[in-house]
Amino acid sequence: MSRFGEVLTAMVTPFDAEGRLDLDGARDLAKWLVAQGNDGLVIAGTTGEAPTLSDGEQLDLIKAVVEAVTVPVIGGAGSNDTPHALALTRSMKGLGVAAVLSVTPYYNRPSQAGIEAHFRAVAGATELPVIVYDIPIRTGRKINNDVILRLARECSNVVAVKDAANDVGSSARLMAEAPSGFELISGNDDQTLPLLSIGGTAVIGVATHWCASECKEMIVSFRKGDVDRARQINARLIDSWTFETGDLNPNPQPTKAMLRTLGLAVGYCRPPMDQEPADLEDRARQVYAALKG
Repeated sequence: MSRFGEVLTAMVTPFDAEGRLDLDGARDLAKWLVAQGNDGLVIAGTTGEAPTLSDGEQLDLIKAVVEAVTVPVIGGAGSNDTPHALALTRSMKGLGVAAVLSVTPYYNRPSQAGIEAHFRAVAGATELPVIVYDIPIRTGRKINNDVILRLARECSNVVAVKDAANDVGSSARLMAEAPSGFELISGNDDQTLPLLSIGGTAVIGVATHWCASECKEMIVSFRKGDVDRARQINARLIDSWTFETGDLNPNPQPTKAMLRTLGLAVGYCRPPMDQEPADLEDRARQVYAALKG
């Protein structure tokens, strides 16, 4: 079982009509997500458009959400600049977060030795639990299993990996060797069921903005041994996972469109993610109606 809950959402960041951070909207959205069945929230990650937030905005956003809900809140504190990542990580202290999410340094494409040194420095900068975020499609680097294993064994507060590597075979090998208590958290909604089968504990999702209850039922069904039911729910969710991102409408554009159709004031994405297809809200309504109908 996950120490942070089984279904967590990587929450979008609400902006107002002028593109300014909307803290009231963030509080309202966070409460709504918890009411929909989320066990926890991840704030200021990729889906939260962290690259477009100033450090001040990022900390204000995390603080506002922590104060609004009682579930675990994980604070995004990643950067491709190690000193910057350390400063953000240290800033999490006192905000009330349950853990820190730290992504592989992106764009730089450092060596595995550089990646390992980066995460060791992050772990050493805080007493909070650290979740390593492996998402090579965005960072340009896969974290090698031996690096993750050394971090898990030698850094007491490196407690989990958010796995968005799309390599279930490699993840299975990782979990076969990982120390007891180290968590594999699905970072891709559509990989959740496969990762559960090899030791995964939870999902940090995107489509979970609107299908948290279905994802929870899928996980619970699998844990109870009702694999057929889990597979049935997984099949129902495929359209949601297909909708949540794509070349013409990358994450988090579809989620913001979906939430707007549900009456939530989240605004639009900041540039350069602001060029949204005209039919996106219509497609959102279709996906939601098919799922809930």
